[in-house]
Amino acid sequence: MAKPPFYITTAISYTNGAPHLGHAYEGILTDAMARFKRLDGHDVHFLTGTDEHGEKVMKTAEENGITPLDFATQNANGFIEMTKMLGMSNDDFIRTTEDRHYKSAQAIWKKLKDKGDIYLGKYEGWYSVREEGYFTEDELTDGEDGEKLSPNGTPVKWVEEESYFFKLSEYTDKLIAYYEAHPEFMQPESRRNEIMSFVKQEGGLRDLSVSRHKDRLSWGIPVPDDTDHVMYVWLDALTNYITAIGYPDEDGEQFKKYWGDNEDVFHVIGKDITRFHCIYWPAFLMAADIKLPKTVFAHGFINVQGEKMSKSIGNVLSPSAMVETYGLDQIRYFLMREISHGNDGNFSHETAVERMNADLANGIGNLAQRTLSMIYKNCDGAIPDHGEFTEADCGLMNEAYALRDQMNVHVKKFHIHRALEDVIKVITAADGYIDAAAPWKLKKEDPERMKTVLYTLAEAIRCIAIALKFVTPTGADKILDQLEIDKDERLFSHANDKYKLKPGTAIEKPEGVFPRLELEEAA
Repeated sequence: MAKPPFYITTAISYTNGAPHLGHAYEGILTDAMARFKRLDGHDVHFLTGTDEHGEKVMKTAEENGITPLDFATQNANGFIEMTKMLGMSNDDFIRTTEDRHYKSAQAIWKKLKDKGDIYLGKYEGWYSVREEGYFTEDELTDGEDGEKLSPNGTPVKWVEEESYFFKLSEYTDKLIAYYEAHPEFMQPESRRNEIMSFVKQEGGLRDLSVSRHKDRLSWGIPVPDDTDHVMYVWLDALTNYITAIGYPDEDGEQFKKYWGDNEDVFHVIGKDITRFHCIYWPAFLMAADIKLPKTVFAHGFINVQGEKMSKSIGNVLSPSAMVETYGLDQIRYFLMREISHGNDGNFSHETAVERMNADLANGIGNLAQRTLSMIYKNCDGAIPDHGEFTEADCGLMNEAYALRDQMNVHVKKFHIHRALEDVIKVITAADGYIDAAAPWKLKKEDPERMKTVLYTLAEAIRCIAIALKFVTPTGADKILDQLEIDKDERLFSHANDKYKLKPGTAIEKPEGVFPRLELEEAA
């Protein structure tokens, strides 16, 4: 039976600067989810991209003496390269400066306007250029010299201007009702509690300014039927998720497949933009009579040596430098293993080397190298035949066969670190098994038993490698290549097929897959 489609997106990255480790983490997290679902037999569509309009881009472009489009393109290319360098399996990369997005954003504007949910008025209030967001007086704090700061610590300024407004206030009760009926909509629970508290505040939600006058901001999508205004960057940006699957053609095959008829729509975002995705976005969709996504998962931040990444203190980490230092699979694994569900994570060189060596080099890497080397040397370079399996043999293989189902339970909840813990448990069990069975001794004492032990280990390694493919695709495939596993037999549906390895299959001389890192060399 065919499994349902699965549509997953990152937040689109703002093109005001170069990619950093935080962008890489979100991309790898979303990619891991997409890869896991593909391995599990789902038809996956994975979207990422760049958010290219707004005041920050326009001002920074002016400071650099180039046009906003040229500046946005320059930085968008950096994010495109990042997706390739990180081995991301995205099916599409959207830029909000594309014609298809202009068409989509203007279409949703017209739909909201025709419904009577957009009106022309005047905006007065506190606004953060950096966050492209509005804040009430009681949300602000005082910075140095009396400067007003948003809840995220960015400077705000008082703005008064003509603006179109979206009737967000009319969606207060509808949003609360939706949140209560769909507890899975906002994850993790801490983010849900924050949003519920904000929406339920006394007086409810206020109407939202959704345009800028061209005299202050000209870099944006023009408001339909009023060229004196451009669309507010968040109404523009959030629409990208449906642009990329064919909106405004709601009857189109792709839109119906991945959104209209699909229950599994997931947005992966940073916790600092939860309000936009969990209040504004669902309200826009409700107003446009478009179904809401199933889940918005807001992950935490990555600190470096216990401190938040900041250009001012010089601890912003480049994804390309990280990959060059540690290796692609290694950095992917570390981020997915070390940072737990929705929480902030911490990166340090020492912790990274310790984790990569323990789980990859000394874990699956050493297990595969030891086992395949013994097979190559002692079994005529081929997968050995096996005799009758003992309880210990079956115990190890059954642990490996059960991995897929155990991991699925965790990954559905974005508990990727726990899914990887399950894999490590099987690797540890295999290490214990090989030490207890001592196949190097059996070579002389009981060669036939040695073959059964080595077959058992190889079969466990096959399942472990398939289980790791969603996080360490290159290394896992190298192990499966050394086992001579066909490309079409690397899905989860094969991982719990028993005794899949074919005795007599010739293997090449094995090579190490995850080299050990030395602290001094990797620094």
